[in-house]
Amino acid sequence: MRIRPARRSELALLQDIERAAGEPFRTLGMAAVADDDPPPLGLLESYRRAGRSWVAAEALTSAAEQPLGYLIADAVDDAAHIEQVSVTPMAARRGIGRALIDHLAQWAAAQDLRALTLTTFTDVPWNAPYYRRLGFRTLTEDELTDGLRAIRTLENQHGLDRWPRVCMRREL
Repeated sequence: MRIRPARRSELALLQDIERAAGEPFRTLGMAAVADDDPPPLGLLESYRRAGRSWVAAEALTSAAEQPLGYLIADAVDDAAHIEQVSVTPMAARRGIGRALIDHLAQWAAAQDLRALTLTTFTDVPWNAPYYRRLGFRTLTEDELTDGLRAIRTLENQHGLDRWPRVCMRREL
């Protein structure tokens, strides 16, 4: 497996990964999350063009690779903010999410950013508990930056506040 920039030709595959990664939310009674549309192709393309979209790809042949996971990020305040990281369930528990996040940490350090941030569900085992194992800590309300507050406001408008969510940060 290697981490590399996403290719334009793969953007529809990233949507498929997102749909598949959403399915396990049904088992937790979060069908609305599972049914949520993946990022539109235009948005994925804007992340790709900006150099803030990466895939974890597995070689199929010497000339072909298959994306198994992806990550898109924004610079928010002093941090690289993980907008989305998803891994197809068929490749779960292989360290792909961790590898994508570690790649982002290297990119963020090269951009002189001080941390990684994300927002996530508190009680979903592959969300906040997973990120804690990767070195993220939950931020208190007083620690939220203006950028993180704006992201949470948009998430609330999208209906994600129906389940407990937190902002998390990992210093670089």
